[in-house]
Amino acid sequence: MSRPPLEGPVAVLGFGNQGEAQALNLRDSGCDVLVGARSGGGGESRALAHGFPVSPIAEATSRARVVAVLLPDEVVPSLWDELRAAAKVGAAFVFAHGFNLLYGALRLPERSDVILVSPTGPGRILRERYRAGFGLPAYLAVAQDATGNAWGLAERYAAALGSARARLWRTTVREETEVDLFGEQAVLCGGMNALVTTAFEVLVAAGYSPEIAYLECVHQLKYLADLLHERGVAGLRRDISGTALFGDLTRGPRVVGAPARAEMERLLEEIRSGAFAREWLAEVANGRKALDEKVARAARHPIETACAHAVEPEVEQIPSEPSHEWP
Repeated sequence: MSRPPLEGPVAVLGFGNQGEAQALNLRDSGCDVLVGARSGGGGESRALAHGFPVSPIAEATSRARVVAVLLPDEVVPSLWDELRAAAKVGAAFVFAHGFNLLYGALRLPERSDVILVSPTGPGRILRERYRAGFGLPAYLAVAQDATGNAWGLAERYAAALGSARARLWRTTVREETEVDLFGEQAVLCGGMNALVTTAFEVLVAAGYSPEIAYLECVHQLKYLADLLHERGVAGLRRDISGTALFGDLTRGPRVVGAPARAEMERLLEEIRSGAFAREWLAEVANGRKALDEKVARAARHPIETACAHAVEPEVEQIPSEPSHEWP
């Protein structure tokens, strides 16, 4: 019988999107996995339903050789001293995102390897790719190499997630964190949501049907994004009509032109200087009041009504947990 890729137990702290997927992949790769979750929370019940032993997070930490910290970024600093005190001497810590390693002022245990293994996609996709016999690429970084073997640990952990089936990219905590935040803000979340919402508003203000505006500017985005993902920018352009191609290359730069580039440069500087992190942590300290109000206001936007009318919800909408809720 082959040895498991990691000497266990491995404690997965948090059973949200990434925690659930990583725990399942690790277990299926032969690792001895236990889950740390809040008593009575949704994460605890889901982990138990999957057959994992579940303990409060400090207890799970105390039993582990490897501790995967998969709690929300904003939760970790308030729990870190408890986790650090509970951990076995020499236990390794794994993070899936470098935010707290870069901005959280965490005191790392001197004899612990502390690594970053960051899959390049949501947990749902990480799990789907693993079960299909494939993998999702991952970024690897080392925050602290106490044993001299931290890179090897990062590679073994990533392999247990299935990511070595795809590709492992060595990077630094700073690069992963800054590029990840920039991607979220400029394209994947902030830029994309602002773009489709503004396009929807322009069409509706001009008298077009909200449902047709939604289908054209939001619903169809998935199919073009799939082409972009599979074939790249040039490959996408080979698969669209001549009319669409002409509009792409002559009008696209007018939408995302010099002003947008200047704002992207500004937000990148805010990330690199730590200004964004300070602003976000201040919002968390204030109870997320401004953020929650923005979320509630956005949920009342007419684009949401158009979505409900234009598509079949049970087919098109994928349930997800609010990112600020931790299990």
